[in-house]
Amino acid sequence: MQPLMTANGICKYYKMGDVIVEALKDVSFDIFEGEFIVVLGPSGSGKSTLLNIIGGMDGASDGELFCDSIILHNANEKALTEYRRNSVGFVFQFYNLIPNLTAFENVKLSADISKTPLDSATALEIVELSDRMEHFPSQMSGGQQQRVAIARAIVKNPKILLCDEPTGALDYSTGLSVLKILKDFNQKFNKTVIIITHNAGIAEIADRVFYIKDGTLSKIVKNDNPLSPEEVSW
Repeated sequence: MQPLMTANGICKYYKMGDVIVEALKDVSFDIFEGEFIVVLGPSGSGKSTLLNIIGGMDGASDGELFCDSIILHNANEKALTEYRRNSVGFVFQFYNLIPNLTAFENVKLSADISKTPLDSATALEIVELSDRMEHFPSQMSGGQQQRVAIARAIVKNPKILLCDEPTGALDYSTGLSVLKILKDFNQKFNKTVIIITHNAGIAEIADRVFYIKDGTLSKIVKNDNPLSPEEVSW
């Protein structure tokens, strides 16, 4: 099966005065359609740098990155904008909702700039918020706001859903409901979901776990029998 995404020797360097900081060192991998991937590592390991490069928000200093037929490592800003708009959905630790728009309007704003979006009401139904469509962010709990943020990402009908610590600001019970929504979306729509986290418990629900340490992809572990979110504790 052809990979959805391939990285060959990805490196990322930052210059701080006279010092060169290596954020990523020779990272290579294949990711396939419909996989549920967890990228696991401590703070400062390079996880978020990798997410930014996969998501087209930053470029690698060296190496090659392909997504489907898109050559990302040589893409200009227009091509990267198209890629971010149509191929990738983003979910962050903090919800970044527009406060003066309702849940439905926040989601529809994302749908309006996408080529092949889902119906906005359907996206909110997927995250179990049909009864909160006309509520503003200030009228919703943190967990509900995160689910709106997920709906805003999945309404684009993206090839890849990138999640940066999506449960980091939530309590255990609320985080569990968010993981269940992400896993259901992955399975029902056969979409690739990539979660960046330092939480080792979440890795148990992944098809594969990418371990990042000191900017290096130290190992990739396949879970032959991934757990459901309800079976995981952290």
